Amino acid sequence: MTEAITRIALVTGGGRGLGRSAALKLAEKGVDIILTYKEGKDHAKAVVHDIEALGCRAVALQLDVADSKSFAAFAEQVKNTLAKVWQREQFDYLVNNAGIGILAPFAETTEDQFDTMVNIHLKGTFFLTQKLLPLIKDGGRIVNTSSGLARFTLPGHAAYASMKGGIEVLTRYMAKELGPRGIAVNTIAPGAIETDFGGGVVRDNPQVNSQIASGTALGRVGLPDDVGGAVAALLSDGNNWITGQRIEVSGGVML
Repeated sequence: MTEAITRIALVTGGGRGLGRSAALKLAEKGVDIILTYKEGKDHAKAVVHDIEALGCRAVALQLDVADSKSFAAFAEQVKNTLAKVWQREQFDYLVNNAGIGILAPFAETTEDQFDTMVNIHLKGTFFLTQKLLPLIKDGGRIVNTSSGLARFTLPGHAAYASMKGGIEVLTRYMAKELGPRGIAVNTIAPGAIETDFGGGVVRDNPQVNSQIASGTALGRVGLPDDVGGAVAALLSDGNNWITGQRIEVSGGVML
């Protein structure tokens, strides 16, 4: 009987929120995890512990996705980690999840705020993926993270949503150019989710929560596991033929 080959996913921003959920949902399906964190080392260690409790292997590596000059060294660290922990040269799935939100009206958005959004969401995804390409298996898969705000418009999110619109275009180009290697690339676009993202306003402000819930087809705001489960499903066996697509996970908001 042939032994099943272990699959490995690299999840950026995997220490909390949607990244944590995606890492755990993947581990529930038997996928080993490399997760990154910027500052929350204790959160990341806790996720590693939870993944190991599910019977999978996990490693947490520090990474600032806004610092593109660090990506070459990070890729080398991933390469060494794969060799040491898994005796492998490549991993299977990349989930570009890490990000932050900045709420500011268009007329008041500063250049520094705009540059922060570019560096984290667009430039970070572009060049981190580029540096990791030699470590991604042929036939592997990439999931980028957009937002429902790239489809509908709410004041205060001009810079953030513009980056996510860029991610959706980038995803199509990546799917086309990486297709010869059999690598599928898709976008997950979450709606409003109860996390600490954006200061936790959706989770902690009952009025905001209720207002958003009333605009969804399913009558509630999202939970982290709604999105984590969608990421894991997209990376499951049987979804190899989906590529270049935007998949919104929003409970049917603003249909």
